[in-house]
Amino acid sequence: MTPGKRKAAVVGVALSGCGRVDDATPYTLHAQAARRALADAGLDRARVDGFASAGLGTLPPAEVAEYLGLRPAWVDSTAVGGSTWEVMAAHAADAIAAGHARAVLLVYGSTARADIKAGRRTGDLSFGARGPLQFEVPYGHTLIAKYAMAARRHMHQYGTTLEQLASVAVQARANAALNPEAMFRAPITVDDVLSGPMIADPFTKLHCCLRSDGGAAVLLVAEEYVRDCRTAPVWILGTGEHVSHTTMSEWADFTVSPAAVSGRLAFERAGVRPDEIDVAEVYDAFTYMTLVTLEDLGFCAKGEGGAFVDAGKGRLLVGGELPVNTDGGGLSAQHPGMRGLFLLVEAVRQLRGEADGHQVRLADGEPPRLAVASGTGGWFCSSGTVVLGR
Repeated sequence: MTPGKRKAAVVGVALSGCGRVDDATPYTLHAQAARRALADAGLDRARVDGFASAGLGTLPPAEVAEYLGLRPAWVDSTAVGGSTWEVMAAHAADAIAAGHARAVLLVYGSTARADIKAGRRTGDLSFGARGPLQFEVPYGHTLIAKYAMAARRHMHQYGTTLEQLASVAVQARANAALNPEAMFRAPITVDDVLSGPMIADPFTKLHCCLRSDGGAAVLLVAEEYVRDCRTAPVWILGTGEHVSHTTMSEWADFTVSPAAVSGRLAFERAGVRPDEIDVAEVYDAFTYMTLVTLEDLGFCAKGEGGAFVDAGKGRLLVGGELPVNTDGGGLSAQHPGMRGLFLLVEAVRQLRGEADGHQVRLADGEPPRLAVASGTGGWFCSSGTVVLGR
């Protein structure tokens, strides 16, 4: 944050109903999460003058703001996939610092699972056949195939193994087992992951995120509003964003994600090092995403991610050396689409010591002091990283 400018703090976080929600619309989930986040903060809705949302309506976020009864003077509808919310949080913090807004609400909701079950939509095979994508669609490039290709390149180049990738899923499930809000909590083993049905080589079913319903909301305020809130503030210390590519042929290195840039920027602006971080919440639509994002954020050297995430070392567990995706992540907790906002919710809950059942504790018994949330969009196309502290 620029010296002399107002600081931004997260004072309210919440989830809507998540997992299997068959009796709600996406608008309902937006509203449920928004009401809960405002109640969490103890701040009246009338004081919200900034709003950010994406992915719903013909004119997002205008339609959602109207549904929520908001008339914001600052809006953001940036849509860069799963990293949308970290990028929006960065924009909101900048707006607060500049005096353009004092209370910004970020909201997301999706009935991705229920819509498929009811036949209102089908699973995504591709993101379209226009623009740059037209040159890949004829060859069968689905979203998952692109992630699978990248994982295979990392395996070829650095000797990363299937067992190491499976270890990510195993530890995510172990964390989810402690989280009463997680959708899947039954323990799994490396063998369970490896023996599952093949989805896109090398990914079997358990290498892939689940599909759920759900929503989330995060309320950021200027520092002068903090005293009016019922919660302890979690400060936005530094942010970074980066767009890498759209077409796979324009991706210079399949083993480097855009988090390599967004993470570096966020840590530099926060004035902290990766080895000072207590908790990491990273986007995990597939196991390889966790591995390569941890490398690119600087938690281990490039090519050493496989050894770093090995299940035998347990580093990613709630009680591990670097707790990662402490709620179970998109692999086990919930994944209703653009999941980046859930990363911020979990990071804030951990820093406030409010992660029921799966709370990380430092050696002194205190909650974590520093956390990072890093979202990824598309097929490693974009990244947003936020460093938070209490």
